[in-house]
Amino acid sequence: MHELALTQSIVEVCAERADGAKVRRVTLEIGQLAAVMPEALRFCFDVCADGTALEGARLEIIDVGGRGQCRACAAQIEMKDYLACCSCGSFDIECIAGEGLRVKEMEVV
Repeated sequence: MHELALTQSIVEVCAERADGAKVRRVTLEIGQLAAVMPEALRFCFDVCADGTALEGARLEIIDVGGRGQCRACAAQIEMKDYLACCSCGSFDIECIAGEGLRVKEMEVV
């Protein structure tokens, strides 16, 4: 489960950026194509946050849809997976959104 390692890294980075302040909320953006299970991150978050500035913090997750651009006709399409096909019939799609995971914001007190 790589979500545990991801969650540990998220907690470490947020605690470092909080610089000793208490963190109340962390908001993540997770792309649908990022190969990350949001529920697994939620499951790991409280355990990883225990004993840190993030202990008791609320985790909010924003799903970012996958988007691609066809290299054949330049149309932009929704991508639910990497096997997306453009309406022109091409499978030569460049992913332009939905692969990332980032800390969007963090509320501290």
